[in-house]
Amino acid sequence: MAAPSRNRVDAQPAYILHSYPFRETSLIIETFSRDYGRIALLARGARRPRSAIRGLLMAFQPLELGWAGKGEGPALMKAEWLGGQPLLTGKALFCGYYLNELLIHLLPREDAHTHLFSVYAETLRRFAGELAEADLRRFECALLQALGYGLTLTHDAQGAPIDPEGDYAYEIERGPVRLPARGETPLSVRGKTLLDLAGEDFSDVRSLAEAKPLMRALIAHYTGGRELESRKIFKEIHE
Repeated sequence: MAAPSRNRVDAQPAYILHSYPFRETSLIIETFSRDYGRIALLARGARRPRSAIRGLLMAFQPLELGWAGKGEGPALMKAEWLGGQPLLTGKALFCGYYLNELLIHLLPREDAHTHLFSVYAETLRRFAGELAEADLRRFECALLQALGYGLTLTHDAQGAPIDPEGDYAYEIERGPVRLPARGETPLSVRGKTLLDLAGEDFSDVRSLAEAKPLMRALIAHYTGGRELESRKIFKEIHE
């Protein structure tokens, strides 16, 4: 969905995905906003020690932003913290960075995704509690769906309904292909796993375990095989 005009935007809910220095005292902040999608903003003077907004420009915190300008350099005019989101720590922090990397690499600029924004915000709130792998799978599915890469989960490549007792090989460009017997392909899954994914039901431990390699393969495909930094660093720390 195309984002509305942004000559001047006020009171826009947003999150910061990433930031990097710009010249001596400023930052470029990559943001994910509710109604304008992914937007890069120039935060003038944000690196100065006495900057009023320096402490607000943190990832994973709900913000209300205002900006003005067009083209490559809309400028941040206002930032307010909306509160209510505990800081992420430990594994939850790495999972948060993983979500942000996915949005940066896959989400086109200035393409509004209001539902995905809500899913992202809810996922961060869940991360601040008891981290569950199911929350990652839900977000990955929502992201692919928002980008038009939605999974085929309720019927196979031939159009037949998925049999929960059947075994399938998931072909990324076609969908599930019924196997005559349990296969050894990297994307082999039970029919029940596909149906559980469709219903966002991760109460079955086996379905959750099978969903992980399937979603990893799909994410790798759509990111062009890029190794995500958050996953790489997490592996190095825990080796």
